[in-house]
Amino acid sequence: MNRFSRSIGTASARHPSRTIVGWVALLLAVVFLAAGGGGSFVDDFVAPGSESGRALEQLEEDFPEAAQGSALVVFASEDGQPLAAHRRAIDAVMVEVALAQHVEGFGDPLRVGTVSADGRVGFVELTLDAPGVDLGKGSLADLTDVVETSDVPGLRVELGGDAVFLNAPDESSPSEGIGILVALLVLLVAFGTIVAALVPIALALVSVGAGIGGILLLAGSMNVSVSAVPVAGVVGLGVGIDYALFIVARYRENREAGQDNERALAGAMGSSGAAVIFAGGTVAVAMSALALTGLGLLTSIGLATAIVVLAAVAAALTLLPALLALLGDRIDTGRVLRHRPAARPSDSAWWRFGHRVAGRPWPYLLGATVALLALAAPALWIQTAFPAAGDAPSGTTYRQAYDLLEEGFGPGVNGPLLLVVDLEAPGAGAADLTTLTEAVAANAHIASVSAVRTSADGGTAVLTAMPTTGPADLETSVAIAEVRDLLPGNVRVSGITATTDDLTTQLSDTMPLFVGAVLVASFLLLMLVFRSVVVPLKAAVMNLLSIGGAYGVLVVVFQWGWGSSLIGLEGPTPITSLILVIMFPILFGLSMDYEVFLLSRVREEYVRTGDNTESVARGLAGTGRVITSAALIMVAVFLAFVASPVPSLKMLGLGLATAVLIDATVVRMILVPATMALLGRANWWLPAWLDRVLPRLTVEGEASPLEEPDHVAVGVEVDPAGVGVLR
Repeated sequence: MNRFSRSIGTASARHPSRTIVGWVALLLAVVFLAAGGGGSFVDDFVAPGSESGRALEQLEEDFPEAAQGSALVVFASEDGQPLAAHRRAIDAVMVEVALAQHVEGFGDPLRVGTVSADGRVGFVELTLDAPGVDLGKGSLADLTDVVETSDVPGLRVELGGDAVFLNAPDESSPSEGIGILVALLVLLVAFGTIVAALVPIALALVSVGAGIGGILLLAGSMNVSVSAVPVAGVVGLGVGIDYALFIVARYRENREAGQDNERALAGAMGSSGAAVIFAGGTVAVAMSALALTGLGLLTSIGLATAIVVLAAVAAALTLLPALLALLGDRIDTGRVLRHRPAARPSDSAWWRFGHRVAGRPWPYLLGATVALLALAAPALWIQTAFPAAGDAPSGTTYRQAYDLLEEGFGPGVNGPLLLVVDLEAPGAGAADLTTLTEAVAANAHIASVSAVRTSADGGTAVLTAMPTTGPADLETSVAIAEVRDLLPGNVRVSGITATTDDLTTQLSDTMPLFVGAVLVASFLLLMLVFRSVVVPLKAAVMNLLSIGGAYGVLVVVFQWGWGSSLIGLEGPTPITSLILVIMFPILFGLSMDYEVFLLSRVREEYVRTGDNTESVARGLAGTGRVITSAALIMVAVFLAFVASPVPSLKMLGLGLATAVLIDATVVRMILVPATMALLGRANWWLPAWLDRVLPRLTVEGEASPLEEPDHVAVGVEVDPAGVGVLR
């Protein structure tokens, strides 16, 4: 692999102008194709083959009027008068609402059943011109503006309903750009020069731009979630900067060791470049494994992120060496800090720290393990739910509507169940609908059941059941299961609450396969690269500890509410199950990044010295500062999402930042050297029969410039290419 990465980098460096022109042409082509053949973004929340999904398909085919989306205009009297006293004002508001985009019609604003028992809160159900999930983000902005600008003395007007919540435009935060600024500062400290710091930033922006173009093309052939671009963008930005950072750092290290620019670049591409291929490939494989969940939403996010990560790898292997070849000595232009490279490994603080850990591995190992287990312990009490308007910021109109509806009609009004009856199939017939309604209404978890609506051809009937609990309540899942048990085979339960409940079931069923696939793929890749069974086993366990620690922090902050006000939350917030699933492959892939960059350097030294402790110390000396810088950049980029007003994005940002921080400090700098010191030569154990059948992939490069070896250790051979191979 190192020969492959070196040849690509060398070819790009020899023809820098052609390479840069090629990238410009690629970007223009992607933009052109995306403009002509790109698709729109839509969230596919339906679990394939689920009862709720089949019910929606039936409605779309046989009763399209009932499949249309709906919104609720909520009125609340604030002057002590019943809503009936505001009839003229309500009618005037509804005249304006009727003219808004996507509104097809509405019923009587003050009909029985849409006004609370005390007469103070009421709602009008709007019929939209398309299913709620098909409208798209920001599509109801016109309707929202009409409602929010209504100014009626003594009357409060809000807009709610699932369609409004799902299609609300994403609220951006100006602090999202702070991550890039922090990354630039970290790079300035790491490299000491302005030009060297700007190169990784520029490279990451180019790769993210190319990747987003690829996502738009993907959206032309399949449903792609509206969350795909922000998730893929933040991951792509982080890995794009990190991959460039690792290569530039090795390149400058080689230059400081006295190598000329051409040789320094070739060496960097052969070592760090090979590690970038492996690391990026691991992230892409892990993200693509989201397809195993069977959910279109997660599949699209996984594929979109993989596209951006692969674009970052391609840019690091081709565009970066072209830029470095053009810059030459100008890479050190704009020096703001001066670094004195260590003449010997023992001059490095990381080298001394590595020997300290190796000298007393058990205390460090036990201390780090206990700390990680303590962080992960709260995850044992984790409870997940799907996002609901009740978790949205209190200043949004859909959150205000949610609270008013709950106050006036009970929590179940925000999570109604839609019962779809196929009257042409065996089971309940038209004459049985009254009995069916009474049976559902008699359930202890159901507050009320609406009147039956029948399609024009008489083949499909629909009724709505209101649970006694809210959409995120565990008792609502119980209600769904009990109602389904009551119903004959031609009656299916749907609605957004039932749909998300079916999604949870789908995730529970497929998570073992998904997690197992990620673990097995990562194990095999690490075994191929490092020719070891022990290294991938340790990596899997340590990565799971990092992820567990991140999940534990999410439970403490979001579920328990400890310190939640510090990140802009109003109290405990349910943890979004989809966020946990998305986090797993991202974190596992990123953890593998640092594992590869550290262990490739350790093995590079080990195959030349045969000294396990010294190779670990030299590996830390060569990568400790760079890995720490890379982790700080990742943390800064991810923490920018914590400033978002959307709780799910806060979870994603805090969870990713926490895991990366844990992984780059406790795991890579303490657990890895401690376990390697304890295991010694066993770290690199591989059965002879397996060694013979496995293909050989190499990511380690030339010896560390910190100290060129003057001998080859016993038990190590050097092949004609000058690459050491353990025998």
